[in-house]
This record gives sequence, C-alpha cells and structure tokens, in this order.
Amino acid sequence: MSSVDFTWLIGGPQGSGVESGANIFSKVCAEMGYQIFGKREFYSNIKGEHSYFAVRVTDKKINSNVNDVNLMASFDAETIFRHYDEVVSGGGIIYDSDLDVIKTDSVHTLDAPFKERLHKELESKNKPLTIAGVLEIAKENGVKLFPVSFKSILESLAEETENPRLKGLIRMYNVIGVSLSLGLVKMPTGSLINAVGEIFSSKPEIAKINQQAANYSYNYVTAKYENFEHVLSGTEKEPGTILAQGFQGTALGKMACGCRFQPYYPITPASDESVFLESNEILEISGDRPGSTAVIQTEDEISAMGMTIGGALTGTRSATCTSGPGFALMAEMLGWAGINEVPVVITNYQRSGPSTGLPTRHGQDDLLFAVHAGHGDFPKIVYASGDIEESFYDTGNCFNYAEIFQVPLIHLMDKFMASSVITCKRFDPAKITINRGKLLEKVDDGYRRFEFTDDGISPRSKLGLDNGIFWNTGDESDEIGHITEDPILRVKMMDKRMSRLDLILKEIPVDEQVKSFGIEEHTIISWGSAKGPILDAIEMLKKEGISIGFVQLKLLHPFPGDYVDSLLKDAKTIIDIEANHSGQMGKLFKQNTSRDIDYFILKYNGRAMTSTEVYDSLKKIIEKKADKREVLMHGA
Repeated sequence: MSSVDFTWLIGGPQGSGVESGANIFSKVCAEMGYQIFGKREFYSNIKGEHSYFAVRVTDKKINSNVNDVNLMASFDAETIFRHYDEVVSGGGIIYDSDLDVIKTDSVHTLDAPFKERLHKELESKNKPLTIAGVLEIAKENGVKLFPVSFKSILESLAEETENPRLKGLIRMYNVIGVSLSLGLVKMPTGSLINAVGEIFSSKPEIAKINQQAANYSYNYVTAKYENFEHVLSGTEKEPGTILAQGFQGTALGKMACGCRFQPYYPITPASDESVFLESNEILEISGDRPGSTAVIQTEDEISAMGMTIGGALTGTRSATCTSGPGFALMAEMLGWAGINEVPVVITNYQRSGPSTGLPTRHGQDDLLFAVHAGHGDFPKIVYASGDIEESFYDTGNCFNYAEIFQVPLIHLMDKFMASSVITCKRFDPAKITINRGKLLEKVDDGYRRFEFTDDGISPRSKLGLDNGIFWNTGDESDEIGHITEDPILRVKMMDKRMSRLDLILKEIPVDEQVKSFGIEEHTIISWGSAKGPILDAIEMLKKEGISIGFVQLKLLHPFPGDYVDSLLKDAKTIIDIEANHSGQMGKLFKQNTSRDIDYFILKYNGRAMTSTEVYDSLKKIIEKKADKREVLMHGA
C-alpha cells in the first residue's frame, strides 16, 4: 500500500468561513487516522481580502507544509487566480462554474504587483485574462478540473428540504467546497456529517442545515465525478492523538502550570491565546492545582504589563500575551520588573515588522529586540518553542525559570505556530512540574527583600505576608528596598542581579537549553517554528542518502555559547535558517561562540517556510550551487 501525502487548499474572501471549512476538513481527516499539518494565511482587514488555508494530510508524522497542492476548493475568483499554479499534475481544482468568465480586472482585491505578474504569465501563453485562461494553463499542466455550480446546489437543496431560504445562503459555500472535496477523495460521509455538527455545535439549527448541505454536496460530487487519482479512505489511528491549534499549546500550558492571572491588550496574532483562556476561565479544582485563570482586557499594553507585575507581587503566577508592537510598549516596565526582581512571563507571538509591518503575517523578527529590551543592564530570559506540542511543556518550564531566578522571561512564539493546526500527542499535565523558587509562605522579623545571598537570589515575600514588608521603586535600592545612590552598594546590587545569567546557564538542564538532532559535516542551527520545515527537509534529504545535522536553540538569552561550541566541534559547515531579514540568531551565535555562519537561509516575505523550499536550498548548499545568503519566496 502506497503512503499518503496529500495537500488540500481552500480559499475565499476574508470572513467567508475559510477557517471553519479547513477545521471541518482537518477534523474529518484526523478522525480517520491521518496526521495533519494545516496553515492559515489571511490579510489584516476584517472582511473582503483573500484568505486561504492549506492542510497537509499524511499517514506518517509530519511537521510542516509543502509547496505543492493536490486538490484546491474555491468558491471565488481570486483564489483561482492566486493559486492555480500551485496545483500539481494529477491534482484537481474544484471551482464554481459560474466564475469562468470573470476577468482579472473584475477582481478589485487583486493588488497591482500580483496582477502585473499574472497578466505577464497569461499573455506569454496566449491565454485570455480570465478564470478560463488560468484554468486552461492548469489543465495543460495535468490538473483535472471539477466545475460545480454552487448556486445550483443551494437551489436544489432548498427544493429537496422545502426550505426556500437556503437559496441565498452563500455563507454555506465553504461547507459545500469541503464536502465536494471529501466526496472526491472518497472519505466516508459519516465523519463529514459528525465534523460539521461539532463545528456548529453551539447553533443546532445552523448545524442542521450545514449537515444537509454537506450530505447533498458529497452525494452530488460522488455521482458526477469518478476516478480522481487521490483517495483518502482512512488509516489506523494512533492512540492518544489530538488535533490542536497553535495558541492552545501555551494557553493549556498556563492552565496546567498554575498561571492564575493574565492581563492583555488585543493584538494579532496573540489575542487568540487570551480569548481561549478567557473562554475556559472556570477550571475543575484538582489536587495541588486549584483555581481559575483571571483574564482581563486592559486599556493598553502598558497597563497589561503593570497589572502582570502587580499580580506577580502578590505571589500569583502572572503572565501577559502580546506581539511585537505591544511588547515595545512593555519595555520600560520590563526594566522595572528587572530591577525589582519580579518573575513575570511575557508570551510574544511574533509577526512581521517593523512598526505595524504585516500585522497578520509571519516573522521571527523580535529576537534581538527581546534580548535587548529595556534600558540598562538587568537579567532576563529569552526562550523559544519550536512547535505546538513543545510549547505546552515549555510554558510550564518558563514559569519555573521566571520564579526560580526571579527574572522577567520572554517566551517567543510566532504567527506560524499561532495559525497552524496539527495532530500531536495528547498533552500530559502530569509532566509539568511546579517549582516556585524561593517564594516564602512564612517570614520572620528582619526580612530583607533584596538580601545578598550566596547564589544571588533573595527569598521572595508575597504582598500582605506577616513580617514580609518590603519596598519597590524604579530606583536602585538597598536590601530592604529603600532608594540608594551609594556607589559601593550600587555595584553590589548590579553584580548580584547580573550574576543570575551565569546561574541560569548552570542550573537549566542543557537539554532544555539546546536540542540536538545530530551533528553532521553540514549542520543547521535554528530556533522557533523553523524547526518543523527543517526536520521534514532533513528527512527528504535522508531518503537520498544525504545526512544533515540540526541544532535547535531554545534558550537564546543568556546564550549557551560554550555548550553550542562543544556540540558543533565536528561540524564543518554551519547553516543558519530563520524567518527574518538579518539572521538575528546568527548574530547571537557569532557573538557567543568561536564559529561563524557559512550559509544563511532566510525568509521574510511574511509567509511561513515550507519543507520543500528548505529542502531545495539545502540541496543547493550540498551541491555547492548556493549563494551565502538564500532568500525563500514561496507563498501567495
């Protein structure tokens, strides 16, 4: 039996239900035992502009998307114009047959640069500037076309169910497109009906009519079209597998590790995490982890950071969640937390900058900013997760690190992870341990909050604890917390705080600082969500007898330079892969190790990496055909 590796793409105007459609498709495939990796792309406006979702389906573990699409479902013209050339030979395009005559100039959301490139392609092949023109090219490339009148399906369904209002419910086009797709690949209809019911479970009447549309569309396409090359009939389901979306990893991790307070100000792509926490605020009381997470929307990010610090001072595990522009507003109060040794966690879902940049697009743009955020010298931790499953367990570690070392911690996530949907092992809260460091439950007379100690970490009182009185200011202070400008005491206090950087490198286990996937002559260094495409590209090369090493850096500040040096001693060629313009991790690497970067593979067009383009770039390096700096460009 041949292995399955199938990519499905759905597109439509923002607000037309593309994400709901993709979630239905992903649920069905996951329920039938397949591994899923889905990625959503969308514009920053609320409605109207182009949105699309690519879902990769396989019968083996995967970590990323690929470039090629095997089946596309479209209910608008723009999706066809933008993605027709991604569908490969043997693949198919399901499209609304009423769109054939649509001209490029009729689609006002097509931006001028893209339209210019599209016209050049159509004119070079002597094709009309219409949907029919691009579909002719696709057909000549071996793509099968499946025209369907979505309007006629609704009309027929309205007659069959004696429900005339269905005729105008074009919002159901997404469910029709999904159902046509699943019928074409012969997925069992029962799973489809169940998934539609789950997606719309909060609205029974809406669920019912969507299930009717799904069933009708499925039967329609199976009766009309046969012999599509790709079949998804199901495979053996791996026990303990769940379907998870990116922001759920950190949100569930916060619940499990005892985070009980999260102020935030809405910002893309971070808001989804706080909204998810807020919708699950009431937790079951269990064992030593009772209570719920209070989620508060503040007036701005400055307030969110101030409230997070205030929560931490009470002894409550506190965090906030933001993205680059919001994190910029938090920088001054980050320094306040640093000088007052307040443990807070800031989850930063990075996006493309600078300024507003590309507000709904991917980027690993904030690394150097996170490392250097805040004026003056103070210890902090910058930590990065590589995938959704990892982020759940890392979140627990991040709270432990913040409290053990009494420092602010920036947990770097990004838009790629936030907008991805994957199958993974069910998260296990039992694997998350809670270590609150030197947090006192009882204080004797003579308490000094900033006491000099052998390890540089002072016992921490909670607000309101008997005898645990202390002072906080934004100024330098003595051991009690009173303001001082004494030069000798200033040096002692600075040395006390900054000594924690060495302690962090000493105390955090090396396998939580750096993860090695093997060292070879050619070895990749990277961080964050580039991990998935890299792992899949390495597997692709392995099938050709080519071995590539990979070192994933998780602790990025303080940087574990000595350990990384020792790991890479046998590597001859170092390849840096990351999603920003300047190779920010490469700069940290060069500053903190004895090595330099030989090749950069970078992506900064706002779209996430695919394993295909990482593979292509690595192959060029192996064959000595690559430039020192390769820039990846895939993505509509």
